[in-house]
Amino acid sequence: MKRQSQYKTTIGGQALIEGILMRGPKKTAIVVRKSDGELAIKEEDVGTSRSSRLARLPLIRGVVNFWDSMKYGISALTYSAEFFEEEAETGEPGKLESWLDEKFGQAKLDKILMGFALAMGVALPVGLFILLPTLVAGLLPQGGSRIVQNLLEGLARIAIFLGFIIVTSKQGDIKRTYMYHGAEHKTIACYESGQPLLVENVRGHSRFHPRCGTSFLFVVMIVSILAFSVFTWSNPWQRMALRLAMLPVVVGISYEINRWVGRHDNWFSMALRAPGLFLQRFTTNEPDDSMIEVAIEAIRRVIPENKGEDQW
Repeated sequence: MKRQSQYKTTIGGQALIEGILMRGPKKTAIVVRKSDGELAIKEEDVGTSRSSRLARLPLIRGVVNFWDSMKYGISALTYSAEFFEEEAETGEPGKLESWLDEKFGQAKLDKILMGFALAMGVALPVGLFILLPTLVAGLLPQGGSRIVQNLLEGLARIAIFLGFIIVTSKQGDIKRTYMYHGAEHKTIACYESGQPLLVENVRGHSRFHPRCGTSFLFVVMIVSILAFSVFTWSNPWQRMALRLAMLPVVVGISYEINRWVGRHDNWFSMALRAPGLFLQRFTTNEPDDSMIEVAIEAIRRVIPENKGEDQW
């Protein structure tokens, strides 16, 4: 008799500053624990950018989902930071802050700052993990094999990615964020298991989850190495321009691979998700009960009314 596979949800989340973002098929919820212990809760309906027929096509849907995740994630991170910025602020606003507020108005200024944060949120990883390795490889002696050059570029990309994750995991503030990341994973795993969403039930689940965004980023690294190795332009600036042009293709392919891996439980899919699970040893920490409470509050608000609407 074939064993029934465990339920897999499309609900995903992101750790914030003292909080968690959960996103379901119809709603998103941000829950932040303020310094006084109270929970700040923000709910929104999911946008319509993913509902069009074009946005659901293979490859294209990966780019649309990636952009949506970046946009919602940075917006939620900014929202969670505001609670602690307000506590840190003392005295009158500075001259620059006053001038900007007077020039643009608070509402318009918030939109400008959000756009800048989104641009930086895209530019930083692209520059660090895509363009920098390409530039480094372009500075190497050009007499060798193009295959060797592409291989060195790929190794540099993985080394920078792993180094970034390991170094940031040692930072004090980031450690707490990674504890919330662990709470997010445990809570989603508890929901998928069918257990009631109680702290004691969530606590018993693993902080490692096979469909984490960390795994997706590692797949992007590997796919980029394979995709970029097809082209052998020696000029480093041309190579960087080509990498940028190919980035949507890399993201689209990576999304389809991640989607397939998430739906299957065989030796091949387990091998593909193994590196991502290993990386979660650095990007997640065991949460305390107060963090689990935040995650439970967030996921309860995005679970769809009709069972199965969030099935992977």
